[in-house]
Amino acid sequence: MLSALSSAPAALPVPGLPPQKASLDAPLDARLAGRLWRGSSLGASAAPTLPSGFAALDAELPGGGWPLQAITELLTPQSGVLEWRLLAPALQRWWAAQALPAAAPGRRARAAAPALRSLLLINPPHTPHLPGLRALGLPQAALIWVTATAPAQQLWAAEQAIKSRVAVLAWLPEARPEQIRRLQVSALSSDAPAFLVRPERAGQQSSAAPLRLVVQPGDGWALNVHLLKRRGPAHEGWLELPAVPGAVEPLLTAAKRKPQPAPGPAPSPAPASPPLERADALARTVLHA
Repeated sequence: MLSALSSAPAALPVPGLPPQKASLDAPLDARLAGRLWRGSSLGASAAPTLPSGFAALDAELPGGGWPLQAITELLTPQSGVLEWRLLAPALQRWWAAQALPAAAPGRRARAAAPALRSLLLINPPHTPHLPGLRALGLPQAALIWVTATAPAQQLWAAEQAIKSRVAVLAWLPEARPEQIRRLQVSALSSDAPAFLVRPERAGQQSSAAPLRLVVQPGDGWALNVHLLKRRGPAHEGWLELPAVPGAVEPLLTAAKRKPQPAPGPAPSPAPASPPLERADALARTVLHA
């Protein structure tokens, strides 16, 4: 009798009545665990991220990498150089992840192959150097260069590219806060990285981008990175990231990889000896006309 009572099934929920509180708490906490963010800790969103290729930087980025559903701002003192060295590992990973699988010959297999999403370069300050970009792991087929002179055209091209769910690297030095907010809204429905390169002085302006970084040249081949804005506590200090280009690294010796010491003060010239006195005019040098 006791065994029959102990093995009796639990009471079924009565229709129309709320379930027990204990059954609600567990799934509710599981659902909200990835969406709950405390200001004292890094945000751990359920949105996908792209590893940056730098372990020290990923440890400071919410989600452990570049966000794929948000705008990332890079503030540099001189655009056109530092952003490539910082983003090359992630962009290379982004393109390699889309590599076509080996398919059997046939029209049906080719039709089923997924379309590769390119990287759009909008308003770059210099003409893209294809051999250098290939050395960074970005093939020519992955790049589309969009030239737009007017700020309105640059903004329109960036917005359309983000809506098309392709990777975007746009140089927008004159973008206003309301325009960046518009791009951020478009990025919420995309799963591709979107980077905006702006002057370092733009850090004094407000921005809707959830991630903003200041990138400066460091000693040797390093990059100094400061997280100006992120979903989490304020970032103190700077990160020193080794960013030697892949084509240059085999050519560097151990001494060249380290920062060179600052040159010391130049030695002061030795005082000139005073001229010897001559006894008479005959001992002086004769000047010829």
